[in-house]
This record gives sequence, structure tokens and C-alpha cells, in this order.
Amino acid sequence: MELLLPQLGLFFWTLVIFLTFFLILRRFAWKPILAALKAREESISSALQQAEKARAELAELTSKNEAELRLAREERQRILQEAESLKRDILEQAQDKAREEAARRIGAAEQEIEQAKKAAVAELKKTAGELALQVAERLLRKELANPQEQARVVDQLIEELSLTPKN
Repeated sequence: MELLLPQLGLFFWTLVIFLTFFLILRRFAWKPILAALKAREESISSALQQAEKARAELAELTSKNEAELRLAREERQRILQEAESLKRDILEQAQDKAREEAARRIGAAEQEIEQAKKAAVAELKKTAGELALQVAERLLRKELANPQEQARVVDQLIEELSLTPKN
């Protein structure tokens, strides 16, 4: 049992060495260790604050980016609507011009057709008149070949002219 119970002298010197070692550590090592721990704690706290600040800035930037993206989409939509409206206007103008041109050409064609029709009718009348004159001339030559027939036709024409009232 002697081995389990320390002697009083050993206990005293162990206690003196421990207290001396403790005071030396406290004086020279404890303050730098505590200062290093304090600096480390402040460093971690600062890093956490910076991380929180960065997270807030990131959230703000994300919010700004989303707002700018939304504005860009709205601007793109507005530009597309303007382009569509402009396209419709251009198409309507082109269609109106085409209708006007078609109406003008149809009117011109109708006038040309009317003029050609009048010219053809005039030509037909002229030709018909010439043919009628040629037929009448041939008939008159044939009928008026003898003098008695000539006298009869002249008398008949005089009678017709005097019977018809003058307008």
C-alpha cells in the first residue's frame, strides 16, 4: 500500500513545481495564448460579419439583377410589339398602294377598252356605211340601167322627200 500513497515530501515538491510551472506559464505563455485565442475569435467574428455583409450584398445584387432582367424583358417585349405594329403598318400601306395601283390600272384598262370599243364601233359603222353604199351603188346601177327605171326612181325619191316633214 505504500506504493499507492505518496509520501508527504514528494507531494510537497510536486505541488511546488506545479505551482511554479503554472505561474511561469501564466506569466509568459497564458497571455499570448489568450491573446491568440482572442485574435482568432475576433478574426472569426470579423469573417462572419464580412460573410453576412457579402451575403446581404449578394442578395441586393441578385435583386437588382432580377429587376434589371425584368426591365430588359419588358423593353424587349415593347420593342417586339413596336416592330409588329410597324410591320402591320407597312403591310397595310403596301396593300393600300397595291389596291390603288390595281384600281388605277383597272380604270386605265377600262378606258382603253371603252376607247377601243368606240373605235371598233366607229370602224364598224364606217365599214357598214361603205358596204351599204357599195350595195346601194350596185343596186342603183343595175336598176337604173334603163332610162324608164331611172325616171321612176327619181319620181319616187322626190315624192318621199316632199312627203316627209322637215324637222
